[in-house]
Amino acid sequence: MSRFWSDVNKRLSPYTPGEQPRNKKYIKLNTNENPYPPSPGVIAAIEKNLNGSLRLYPDPSCEELRTAIAEYYNLKKEQVYAGNGSDELLAFAFLAFFNPGGPRILFPDITYSFYKVYAALLKIDYELVLLDDDFSIHPEMFFKNNGGVIIANPNAPTGKFLPLESVADILEHNSSKVVIIDEAYIDFGGDSAVGLIEKYPNLLVIQTFSKSRALAGLRVGFALGREELIEGLDRIKNSVNSYTLDRLSLAGAIAAIEDDAYFQYVRRKITASRERVSGELREIGFKVIPSMANFIFITHPFIPAAELFLKLKGKGILVRYFKEPGIDNYLRVSIGTDEEMDLFTGALKEIPGI
Repeated sequence: MSRFWSDVNKRLSPYTPGEQPRNKKYIKLNTNENPYPPSPGVIAAIEKNLNGSLRLYPDPSCEELRTAIAEYYNLKKEQVYAGNGSDELLAFAFLAFFNPGGPRILFPDITYSFYKVYAALLKIDYELVLLDDDFSIHPEMFFKNNGGVIIANPNAPTGKFLPLESVADILEHNSSKVVIIDEAYIDFGGDSAVGLIEKYPNLLVIQTFSKSRALAGLRVGFALGREELIEGLDRIKNSVNSYTLDRLSLAGAIAAIEDDAYFQYVRRKITASRERVSGELREIGFKVIPSMANFIFITHPFIPAAELFLKLKGKGILVRYFKEPGIDNYLRVSIGTDEEMDLFTGALKEIPGI
């Protein structure tokens, strides 16, 4: 611990990203990246913008990208915010809508661990809402006094989806507070809450280009909601960094959302692989949590997850192991190509006891 750190910095427990190895070639099923390349149109758009214009600042309001997203989701441009990945948008949303010293915000006890980090960084009190043994969310657990709600849907790392009628119930019971639905994985199953925006002014939906559109390397996220919420995010952005998206990211993201045929092809391919592999794992004794994401959450009745994690790593396959209460006997496995998933299931079958 550095003697120069601020008191806030000393108290932080930062988010730990998935392992990104540099010294050995692994099959990477640990960071929920898309196993397929982005649309060819994305590459062409980026190459077209590799010119002298890079000396100029990008459009700080991301007008063209916001217009493309708005048209895709049948919204107004003023109902769209674009920024540097959904993680940055989440941080801005915590700043924009949740109050330090106010009532506690609510989010599930098993979910995206960055929520705790943001709350600690910004000194926002929170309460963890308990899930069932099967990782289900009970909407009525969010029907209490609070300073705001955030739910990942589908949830991470479980992949479970909360039906829209339950999301609507939570919105109804929190009409004076902002409810953030983090839809990083929505394109792999379930219905987006975007259709609820017209009815609920307190709803903010956050999505990303990183997963289904294969642009994790460009860092593009977006938020959808009523104009007053988008304005709130914009105020925070312009108090931190007016130019959150660079010219290449803007060009690539616009091309990605315009190539809907490629987007649909890739997400269908990933969901088909997810269902096939889930069935194969159940056949060899694994419990597989029903997933609507581009990953599966699995456990074996006899072999500890920590042991499986190390054995798979030894075979050159990386998966994600969370050494945390409630999920310390589960592995999260990103869906790779069919070839990668066959190597993964083949490696598991070679482990004694399976």
